[in-house]
Amino acid sequence: MVRSPLTPQQRAAGKRLGAYLRQARGDRKPAEVAHAASISPETLRKIETGRLATPAFTTVAALAAVLAVPLEDLAQICLPELNLQQTG
Repeated sequence: MVRSPLTPQQRAAGKRLGAYLRQARGDRKPAEVAHAASISPETLRKIETGRLATPAFTTVAALAAVLAVPLEDLAQICLPELNLQQTG
C-alpha cells in the first residue's frame, strides 16, 4: 500500500502536536518518556520535531498517559478546525 503524501494542514498539525508534547515533557529525558510509552526514543524525537506528523493513535494515547495530558487537548491541537468541545 502506498501512502498518500501529507497535506500542508497535516504537516502543520504534526508540528503543533510535536511542540506541545515536547513542552509537556519538560525536563524529563526523551529516553525516559519513550520507554514509559513503549516507543523508541527515535520515534519520540520524530514526533517532537514534526517529522512524524501522523503518529498512530496508540502512540499518541501512550504519550498522553505518560505525560498526563488529556487526549482531548491533543485532539484540539491536531484538529482545531473541528472546534471540539469537552463533554462530560
